[in-house]
Amino acid sequence: MAQIPNLDNSPLNIKSIREQSQRELVNILKNIRGKKCLVIDQTLSGSLSLIIQTSIIREHGVELRHLSAEPVQTDSTKVVYLVRSRLDLMKFICSHINDDVSKGLQREHYIYFVPRREVVCEKVLEENKVHNLITIGEYPLYMIPLDEDVLSFELDYAGKGCAEGDPTSLWYIAKAIHKLESSFGVIPNVRAKGKGSVRVADILTHIQAEEPVNSSDVGVPEINTLILIDREVDMVTPMCSQLTYEGLLDEFVSINNGAVEVDSKVMGVQQDGKKMKVPLNSSDKLFKEIRDLNFEVVTQVLRQKATSMKQDYTEISTNNQSVSELKDFVKKLNSLPEMNRHINLAQHLTTFTSESSFLAQLDMEHTIIESQSFELCLDHIEELIHRQEPLTGVLRLLILLRELLHSYGFEHMGTLNNLEKAGLLRKQESKSNWLTVKRALQLVVEDTDTANPNDIAYVFSGYAPLSIRLVQHAVRSGWRPMEEIWKLLPGPHSETKRGGYSGSQSFDTLQGPSGAVDRVADVRRSLVLVVFIGGVTFAEISALRFLTAQEGMAYDMIIGTTKIINGNKLVESYIEKLG
Repeated sequence: MAQIPNLDNSPLNIKSIREQSQRELVNILKNIRGKKCLVIDQTLSGSLSLIIQTSIIREHGVELRHLSAEPVQTDSTKVVYLVRSRLDLMKFICSHINDDVSKGLQREHYIYFVPRREVVCEKVLEENKVHNLITIGEYPLYMIPLDEDVLSFELDYAGKGCAEGDPTSLWYIAKAIHKLESSFGVIPNVRAKGKGSVRVADILTHIQAEEPVNSSDVGVPEINTLILIDREVDMVTPMCSQLTYEGLLDEFVSINNGAVEVDSKVMGVQQDGKKMKVPLNSSDKLFKEIRDLNFEVVTQVLRQKATSMKQDYTEISTNNQSVSELKDFVKKLNSLPEMNRHINLAQHLTTFTSESSFLAQLDMEHTIIESQSFELCLDHIEELIHRQEPLTGVLRLLILLRELLHSYGFEHMGTLNNLEKAGLLRKQESKSNWLTVKRALQLVVEDTDTANPNDIAYVFSGYAPLSIRLVQHAVRSGWRPMEEIWKLLPGPHSETKRGGYSGSQSFDTLQGPSGAVDRVADVRRSLVLVVFIGGVTFAEISALRFLTAQEGMAYDMIIGTTKIINGNKLVESYIEKLG
């Protein structure tokens, strides 16, 4: 199965976004005539694999290399660097060019910055006296379609950048949204919660004023509403263990650029030490069916499908079947590779989920969320610390400053400072807002039915993600009725009506009382773009998909995010790199 998803069933034509990015990259390569060596920033490789196939790049006389400190080994006289605007990468490039000059190599050098050039990077090139030896351009890759309803801006550590006051990532997010508007119309309704989100909404307004989208060119806005959620508003959710199939795969195996990489033995292939890359996207019909289910249900579904296939095989081998029945059976056989793939992955996951340590982790998470028996939680955390369990796991449960310093050493003070800036570590105040928020938003749902869920809480087996409750209220009845609750959450919030198609449906009638649903029943479903600043988990994406699939809901959703995250990745982004 191809790693690039087909995107055919997207509620928005995001395939056109990918095709535009393909054309822009191909044009860069075409304009540099002859044989060339394309040196790619390694952090971009995964993103490019979801945009364009390597074979297409090579068709244009290109050999591929990854950027490193080592000089580029190539016979090509033209070297093209495709890089993010990072100072450490500029130093590599300067070293390469100086090395070429010292050896008397006659090469043409090009740098294409992704998504745009930055003055600080060009200053490094000038200081190293190589600026005049380079042709500089931009490759405006602001977003990557990860799947038919998910767009990633691929901004590493955007949450950390925002916490430390770096506005660059916020500008990139606003620019990416504006690029969407250039194709699909100005989004008329904007709701934002959190410091970064409100800032992005402001920047988006300024960009639109400076580079206005002509409504006569794009017609009726295809996206009715933009909801911006800052990760700082809900740091609880990513610290919880995800219990959907896709979420668990990310927790234990790590999904990167729409694929997992596992030992070949996991997939039933006996090749010692060999790794296998397994694509995971909606082009895999079985994965699309089970990705958002609670893992308890996934194993049942796979068992039922395997049993059904076995029964069909028994019948077809013992009875005279019609051509039509044979054809149906062959169709089922075509899905056999997908079945084997997910049975193997599910079996691999059970080696983790059946461990007593994981079950204890879940118990502690729910105890903390439900605000019960803090003494029991503290005892459990102390035990983890004394056993020298991985630091990220301890931080995900609950960070106790004294125990962390005592056990892991004072070298982690930088990490703790980063965590405090990000809102992950806070001094306990006399009164917590959590109980009030938890009750008002019904974040804990008793007796959750994971097999036949009727609430988003199924993705965490009883905990409804706070971030998704925010979205749920936004599309159901607007935020005004919950104004006092929103004030208890971190950061400001705003709502904006923007210039757009005069006939667009207003936000407050998007989804609410039955009358509001009736008013939009005879037109196409409204489209909501939900953007997470600082990252989103697969479990949250599953919860959003669950909402849109409910009977009577009058909207579809596209999810935008700075990055796909989980608790480990989020905590690790704040850990001070030592040495």
